[in-house]
Amino acid sequence: MLTRSPRSEVERQMRERARALRAAGGIEQALADGAVSKLVETTLSEALVLGLLKQGVSKYFAIFGHGSTDLGNVLRIYEEEGVTRTINCRNEVEMAHAATALRWQYGELCAVVASIGPGALQAFAGSLAAASNGVGVYHIYGDETTYGEGYNMQQVPKEEQGLFGRLTAVLGQSYVLHTPEGLRDALRRGAICVNHPYRAGPFYLLLPLNTQPAELTVNLAALPGRPDLPKLAPADDVALDAAVAMVAKAERVAIKAGGGTRGHDAAVTRLAEAAGAAVVLSPGSTGVLPDAHPQNMHVGGSKGSISGNYAMNEADLLIVIGSRAVCQADCSGIGYKKAKAVININGDLADALHYNNTVALVGDIGAVAERLAAKLEAAKANNNKDEWLESCVAKKQEWAIYKRMRFECEPLRDDVWQKPVLTQPAAIKIVADFAKAIGAAKFFDAGDVQANGFQIVEDDRTGDTFTETGASYMGFAVSALVGAALADNPRYAIAFTGDGSFMMNPQVLIDAVEHRVRGMIVIFDNRRMAAITGLQRAQYDAEFRTNDSVAVNYVQLAAAVSGVLAVCGGSNAESLRAALKAARDHDGLSVVHVKIYSGPDELAGLGAWGQWNVGNWCADVQDEWIRQDL
Repeated sequence: MLTRSPRSEVERQMRERARALRAAGGIEQALADGAVSKLVETTLSEALVLGLLKQGVSKYFAIFGHGSTDLGNVLRIYEEEGVTRTINCRNEVEMAHAATALRWQYGELCAVVASIGPGALQAFAGSLAAASNGVGVYHIYGDETTYGEGYNMQQVPKEEQGLFGRLTAVLGQSYVLHTPEGLRDALRRGAICVNHPYRAGPFYLLLPLNTQPAELTVNLAALPGRPDLPKLAPADDVALDAAVAMVAKAERVAIKAGGGTRGHDAAVTRLAEAAGAAVVLSPGSTGVLPDAHPQNMHVGGSKGSISGNYAMNEADLLIVIGSRAVCQADCSGIGYKKAKAVININGDLADALHYNNTVALVGDIGAVAERLAAKLEAAKANNNKDEWLESCVAKKQEWAIYKRMRFECEPLRDDVWQKPVLTQPAAIKIVADFAKAIGAAKFFDAGDVQANGFQIVEDDRTGDTFTETGASYMGFAVSALVGAALADNPRYAIAFTGDGSFMMNPQVLIDAVEHRVRGMIVIFDNRRMAAITGLQRAQYDAEFRTNDSVAVNYVQLAAAVSGVLAVCGGSNAESLRAALKAARDHDGLSVVHVKIYSGPDELAGLGAWGQWNVGNWCADVQDEWIRQDL
């Protein structure tokens, strides 16, 4: 049995190790230099911090509670010695989103630390955004003690064991550190989960209150590092040759570029050109082809666009790349009316075989797309696609005219505001153009702002827009700004949010100031849940309980927080542009409030162009799905 060291001696040893790691630049070098011993006697809390450091995790978003006091103390010591960084937040959902944004936007692996009970459940709820978008983040929660001495405050009040571990395992992968020596296995599983090349997601580490300070012997050399995985592609050319023959024979090829295509811009563009394919985007893949590329048909799906949905409906061959076939992306499974077969490029076997009549090219998207493109180029498989692409270009022009009418719409008189104000498309377009002009990243919140936003943005590369359509989590965009607080090279960003979404996480005003975030929040205020109002009207010709009568002065609310610049965006394009410029000049967080029209005028929105298995549309959609072969 280990002899317990005095608390002062434990802290002294921690500090010595932290200083050695700081001087050496990491665990591997410190071991090589002999600056630290291979076998270390320490607490589970420090062992976890050491293990995460070996995987490159040195940044933490935290809300400490009685479920994380010991871990918090280790992080205090390591931060004082310059090894880790921790920022405190005011809401667990917010910090889960901020961590997701740090990994999603900047590629920096990090961890979320919450207490036990309600705090952990809030962080767990926020992790849905990471799970839905394939973003790997560590989530570390407190858990009930292992001795079973009686109920722990805030544990699940039920006479069963390991309930938090079971709960978190439903959404992702989970490990309860009931036995401290299980850390090596936990971190091995966690490293694979958060760094998975095709199915990354949150990994939940549950730390019982009493095992955190428990002492154990750790072999630093045996702690798993971050995996370095090779790119995979089909071992032979059989499936690739079959795909080439299919493309060469087809007359109308469409590519559906899912969220997995992010970062594979060049490979997808080359493949599209070699196949003579019209490319239909998902909300999360805007920019994978430059906006003006003649084969970029913009978004398609239940919301979609004139051009995107035309390409989906008319294609006789579908190439799916990096898509989970989410209901809104493929019109609940019936978006490809004339497609007879599918070529599916995906690293995940289940996703690659989602449709019938599929040639599955399983592997890394970039590697597979490049190999397929080279073969298509050699076969000149795009030679018979001119007529198809010309028809798509005509639809793209039609979509551009349709959008321009809405972008140039003069302010419309609104019943709530009792004066003419900007429409949602016109206002979002102004802000999106401003973001592009200054090189800012764009985050979109769920709801009407998000739905119009992915129809509007004109990106020329992936990484300029982040729209959390996987879970459509209200409050994601504003919370995501806090991710820049821990980024090595933060980028100015603008959060596009509705009034309802903003109020889900308004504490970002305080956290952004506290952690010196430079960015902007634009609140598009139409005093209602406009996306659902529109859906209710479309389905039932009536709206119900999607608005309220409480007026909120968002400029005054935001200005009440010291360090925030709050600006009124006015009621027209000129005043909004002036407000955006003033907000951008502020050295910190700024908020621009824009009053938005909501009403029946058809110029107030960008419309919906596909089908969706919701509400009173279900019977028709399901009947069509049953009858199709794909």
